[in-house]
Amino acid sequence: MDNRADRIRSALTGHFAPIRIEVVDDSQKHAGHAGAAPGGQTHYSVLLVSESFTGMNRVARSRAVHAVLEAEFSAGLHALALTLRAPMEVA
Repeated sequence: MDNRADRIRSALTGHFAPIRIEVVDDSQKHAGHAGAAPGGQTHYSVLLVSESFTGMNRVARSRAVHAVLEAEFSAGLHALALTLRAPMEVA
């Protein structure tokens, strides 16, 4: 899998079994900023709705996602904008 968005989607799906997942490459919006690479694939927005987040606070949810994506951060992923919800938090 060469596309980072696909790898992120696959890793998060495998770990959190989401009801809904959206992964958007926002790298073009960050051109010239810290961590931006000429080829992109450095900045992403993620929407993840999963039963796994039930009873977890915002910080714990973020830490869990970052732990799953540790290898991606080591390989050039610079930033994630996260929206992480349990199913009962979605209207």
